[in-house]
Amino acid sequence: MGRDVVLAVGLVGICLGGLAVFVRTAAGAGGGIPVTPIVTVIVLVAGVALARWGLAPVRRRAPACPGTAYPATAYPQGPAYPPSADPPAVTSLLVPPAAAGPAAVAADVPEVGPGALDHAAVDADGFEHTIAALCARDGCLQVEVVGGAGDLGADVIATTADGLRVVVQCKHYGEGNRVGSQDLQRFGGTCFAVHEADVAVVVTTSSFTAPAQEYAATCGIVCVDADDLAAWTESRMPPPWETAAPEPAQPHPPSDG
Repeated sequence: MGRDVVLAVGLVGICLGGLAVFVRTAAGAGGGIPVTPIVTVIVLVAGVALARWGLAPVRRRAPACPGTAYPATAYPQGPAYPPSADPPAVTSLLVPPAAAGPAAVAADVPEVGPGALDHAAVDADGFEHTIAALCARDGCLQVEVVGGAGDLGADVIATTADGLRVVVQCKHYGEGNRVGSQDLQRFGGTCFAVHEADVAVVVTTSSFTAPAQEYAATCGIVCVDADDLAAWTESRMPPPWETAAPEPAQPHPPSDG
């Protein structure tokens, strides 16, 4: 706006200066030059020029804005899609439950086959699996071999079809190595209190001492010796959890003689 005013004032000044020179020259010449019409024409021309200059459109430069100018279709600070469009689908990266934590340890399911029940052909570790196979054969729904360091006397844990929890300790002994009362006492201290057994069983490939049998009868532990094991394997006797524990021995009344 200031530039336009300066140009207009300059143009008026030039016209007035030229007019003054013309009048002075005409007066000095003394001729019959029509000064008044000529001055009028010059003033009119200057006025028209000034009016056109003021009415002409002036191109103004857009004010500078801080930062970089972007086209109307660009979104430099927003999403890379127009606001009217649906946002792109987000792929779920959910971790499957199986991979979110440590893999569950599967129970040791025994194989019930022709050789799985042959307790005479296995070592101590294999004997535990043989007993587990017998439990599975006779209808237990869940059978697990848990023997090892820190087992607290439990080698096989099984659940019968009617929900009884059977805890078995396996003694793979030679024929002359009998299961003593100390073995039964250690097992009796954990089978019910720690392992929460409904039925506690001790199975051996040999036999039990008399004190061991007495302690088992007192605590309600089922003892399965080599003969009973053979009969159980051959299905000539019911499984141990169907065998009632022997009643505690009753003291004999003193004799008169």
